[in-house]
This record gives sequence, C-alpha cells and structure tokens, in this order.
Amino acid sequence: MPELSQTGAFPFVCEGGLVLNQSTFIMKPGQALELLNFEPDIEGGYRRITGFSKYVTAVVPQTSSSSEEVLMVATFGSNVVAARGEKIFSATPGSSSWTERDTGRSSAGTYTFQRFNFDGNDKLIVADGANAPTVFNSSFTATDVSESSVSGAKFVTAFKDHMFYAGKSSTPQEVVFSQPFDEDAFSSGSGAGSIKVDDVITGLKVFRDNLFIFCENRIFQLTGSSLSDFAVKPVTRNIGCVNGQTIQEFAGDLIFLGPDGLRTIAGTARIGDVELGTISSNVQSLFDDNLSDSGSFTSIVIPNKTQYRIFFTKSTVAENSTEGVICVLRGQQFEFSEIKGIRPTATDTFVSSGDVIAIHGSGDGFVYRQESGNDFDGTAINGRYRSPDLTMNDPGIRKNMQRVIINYAPESSIDADLFVRYDYESKDSARPAAYPLDSSDIAAIYGTAVYGTPTYGGSSQPLVRQPVEGSGFAVALRVNDGGTTAPYSLKGFQLEYQLGARR
Repeated sequence: MPELSQTGAFPFVCEGGLVLNQSTFIMKPGQALELLNFEPDIEGGYRRITGFSKYVTAVVPQTSSSSEEVLMVATFGSNVVAARGEKIFSATPGSSSWTERDTGRSSAGTYTFQRFNFDGNDKLIVADGANAPTVFNSSFTATDVSESSVSGAKFVTAFKDHMFYAGKSSTPQEVVFSQPFDEDAFSSGSGAGSIKVDDVITGLKVFRDNLFIFCENRIFQLTGSSLSDFAVKPVTRNIGCVNGQTIQEFAGDLIFLGPDGLRTIAGTARIGDVELGTISSNVQSLFDDNLSDSGSFTSIVIPNKTQYRIFFTKSTVAENSTEGVICVLRGQQFEFSEIKGIRPTATDTFVSSGDVIAIHGSGDGFVYRQESGNDFDGTAINGRYRSPDLTMNDPGIRKNMQRVIINYAPESSIDADLFVRYDYESKDSARPAAYPLDSSDIAAIYGTAVYGTPTYGGSSQPLVRQPVEGSGFAVALRVNDGGTTAPYSLKGFQLEYQLGARR
C-alpha cells in the first residue's frame, strides 16, 4: 500500500499568458511557455480561438491582376465596402456579388477611412495616399474632395466637427483641416487651417477629446475645438509609431506599435520624455523578429473580449505562416498569446446593436469575418499550449506522476491531446503517448431549443481525472488541438504525484 503522506497535489489556474522573457525556473505555474492560437480568456483560462469565414462569398473584383490585395474593408450602414486595385466596391454581407462604386484610383495604398455625420446624413470618407479623398453618402454616390492641398492624403479623421487630413507625400509633416461641418470646404476665414509638426506623420487618432498626431519619432496632442483655440503640444519627442494601421483604441487607452513593441499612449504620457519599457516585454522576441517589416502590419480590436490583435502581414509570407500577437487586458494586467494562420491586409471593427463585426480583407481578394466558425475558412486551426517546467517547489526530488486533473470549459464537442513531458523534455526522459482530451465523457446540459441536443459550456466546467505515466524532477503539460472542432477554454490543472528519491 503506498505511503499516502508522500502524495502531493499541485494545482494551478491558467493565467498570465505567454511569457518568453523569463527562465522557466521563475515563471509562475499558470503562465505559458507556448500559447499558439489560444487567447487569454477574460472569463478565465486560455481559450482556443474562434476561426474566420467569408463575409461576402464573391471575391472582390480585381483591376488587372489576381495578386492585388484588398486595400480597405469598412462596414457602412448594412453594407461592407472594399477596395482592390483601382476600384472601390460595396456588397451586402453573405451576398455573391460586388457593386462598383468608384474607379480610377491609381497607385492607391492601404486606405484609412472615417464614418461621420456632419449634416444629419451618414457618410464615409476614404483616403489612400495617392488620390483625392473620396466621400460616399448612404446611397454610395462618390464625391472627391476638391481641395488640392489634401489630394494624396494618407490619413483622414473627424475631430470637433472638422475633417483632418495628413500624410501627403509632398507635405509629410502637415495636418490640414476643413472648416466646421464641411469636409470639402477650406476657407481660413471660415475656420479651416493647417498645422505643422517637426516629424513625418504616421497616423491620426481621436481619443478622449483630443487628437493625437503620431509621427515616426514623436507624438503630439492637439487640443481645442476650433481654429481660434487649436493648440499642439508634444506628448513625447523620443518615441514614435512605426505604422498607423496599428493604432487602436483599446481597453480605455490608445495602443500602437513603437520601434520596440506595443505601447499605450497613457504609458508614454506619464513619463514625458523618458524612455520606458513596452507593455509587450513578455513577448518582445516576437516583435524583434518581425519589426523590420512593420510597414505592412495590420491590427484589429475585438471589444467584447477586451482584445487587440496585431498581424505581422508580409508580402513574402503565406497566410498559413503569417504570425501575430494577441493582447488581452485581464484585470489590470496585459496578457499575450501568439496567433498564426491569419493574414489581413485591411481590417475594420464595427458594433451594431451589440453585435461585434470584425472583418478583414486578404491577399486572396476575399473579405472575411473574424470570430466566425471553428476553422480558418476550411483550414484547421493549429492550437498549442505548453506550461512551464513545474518542479513543485523542489527540483531535487523525483515525482512519480499518478494523474492530471484537467479543468476546462467546452463549448461543444472537442478534439485535443494532452501530453505529459519530463525533465525539460530531455531525449533521455520518459515520453508517454498522448492522452485524448475530448468531451465524450462529459455530462451534457440539455438546451431548450431541441430536446436531446447537448449544449456544452455555460456553467459546466468539468474536472477530468486522467491517469498518467512516467516520472521526473520537472513536469510540463502540453495540449495540442485537433484544429477543426469548437473552441474551449483551459481553466486549470492539478498534478498529483508521489515523491521519489532526491537527486
């Protein structure tokens, strides 16, 4: 009979996210040494991400080549607007055709856009860095902004009832704004004007009653409400934004990609002109490996998950190899994971009657909706989790493993494998075969719509007791997801073992 006094139990919850800048010896048990296509869940644990599916079944028409990427996607009213090649189109979600709305947009780059309403009519204004900004009304009639000083603007945004334009290649340090309530009127006597800063502008973003002007090496803040009191002051003169497509309002702040990783505008403002660490220090190596190609990166916010996603989109990297980072604010801490298999070229998030619509255009010419489906439009989602190497507070004593108790929350049937690895995955240590992790043995909660149809999830967080084999001085857990079943959240684990000899 075993000596029960020598039996140990080591429980931990899954929290802390992906950590790549610490030794496995000092990592907290709930942190992850590998967390791919799992997201830190604001309800606790690590959740296998949801997939994406086509938002419009037809490909966005090309101008001259199938290699043309989608340069803009935007939700406008009940439609989606997309740009590809030299044209702009609209479609209704789920439809099988696109309607041409504007043409002749030669040399267009990635667009910026703004939904606005100055006169009681909803409008959409777009800018592409090469052509005149264009305004669409709710009937999708296109009207170019006639002012030559803003033709070729790359950035556009509405602030205090003025339209602001910036990023023109011939005047890269200038911001031009229209007179109030008219995006195409520029009389200085009626309230229009311009502002110059001493750096190349990389983005504009309105936040907390101010307009932030992001530059390559500086950030400025515009305050006031009209030409008479607009004033610019520096937020920092040592830190800039390398790509305006990464600027998003997120978790009550602004987040953007700096030259050394992700930063928040509040974090920068607090320290003035003093350099500071980025919020992404836990996964800094992922940014270091990719920042040289930051000009083509994109980002998106999933507000109902307090989640920001940045995608390392590159012209030379295929979709299934495209990497990115998920950032989630859980409590007061930013947690991270890695994402792989999504390659957006343009993004938009819009909330309609509580429904979060997160869409992206891709290099294949289609528009997709994220947070939809259990795979990447037919491609399996390869999800992986690995715990730190756990020594149960004493790396000198061998642990003879008895079982692993798994706490997780399935949303439907799942298919994954649990692996137990010993002694830092040494080739000389035991490597037991995979233990199936599925929902077949879990009591279902019957739904109200169809009797006998199980609805997994909700308050159901089963504890599965899995007997395991092997022993070691350190133990690590891996979960490899099958890739095509519904998401689920890993909540925590308990390792049960008996103590062996001391090394």
